[in-house]
Amino acid sequence: MANWTANDIPDQTGKVIVITGANSGLGYETALALARKNAHVVMTSRSIQKGEKARADILKQVPNATIDVMQLDLANLASVREFAQAFNSRYDRLDQLYNNAGVMAVPQSQTADGFEMQFGTNHLGHFALTGLLLPKLLSTPNSRVVSVSSGAHRTVSGINFDDLMSEKSYSRYVAYGQSKLANILFANELNRLLVANGSSTRSMAAHPGLSNTNLQSNTADASGNVFERALYSVLMPVMSQSQAMGALPQLYAGTSPQAEGGKYYGPSFMSMRGYPKEEKPTDAALNERDAARLWAISADLTGVTYDELQPAMVAV
Repeated sequence: MANWTANDIPDQTGKVIVITGANSGLGYETALALARKNAHVVMTSRSIQKGEKARADILKQVPNATIDVMQLDLANLASVREFAQAFNSRYDRLDQLYNNAGVMAVPQSQTADGFEMQFGTNHLGHFALTGLLLPKLLSTPNSRVVSVSSGAHRTVSGINFDDLMSEKSYSRYVAYGQSKLANILFANELNRLLVANGSSTRSMAAHPGLSNTNLQSNTADASGNVFERALYSVLMPVMSQSQAMGALPQLYAGTSPQAEGGKYYGPSFMSMRGYPKEEKPTDAALNERDAARLWAISADLTGVTYDELQPAMVAV
């Protein structure tokens, strides 16, 4: 894995890949790297216009790329279902799903379905999306699901099951950390279920370290906090790595023959910069009881039940 780069991605000819939030940041870099390796890339975006602009930018660099832009709003379960229905009717396979999109440290607000915005978008939206695309994943040999987390999962001690929607108390960064912890718990539980059901599909998690994307500036703009905006404007150019480098851990997880299900990948230097390597998340992220509990709650909240992975019923 030493100094693994996008040049090491195997040829992706014939593979169909979905990337959420692909119009900018890590999602854009992931789409660009995979397009260069001959994948058919489905770029999702809340805004079709922004998605089409990103597609045009990639085509300028990779003229022969095959790219589809589809609308998806992870903060709206109706949109998630509409996307899944459209994708499932259009494509007969799904080789890689990158659960990449997310919001960070936004002021307290709710999704269209009444969930806390960060937990609802970053976790529940992707939980529902993955479940609705599961039949295509299962029918595609050796497919992969990559859930993008963050080092911020280390800032919380566990999932607050007594206040999942932060209704009793809201902290922008605590809610973000909880949503990122949920991403790893989901990735691990999904992989356990896939293995138990004898599937060749694998699930893993990754994080970009400190990458210079628009996530931090969007966070500062949404908060209206002048100090926060100034802090990001000073720190990010000095301490962060490029978007392209930040995308490497998820690309490694999704494409490398050496990447393993149930693992967590991030940058090599202090989990902030550098080439991808396997990393150990917190004990809270490895708590199988919490993962199973979160899974059951998520299925109840979204109505997406992953029936294909349920244990077989035994007649009595």
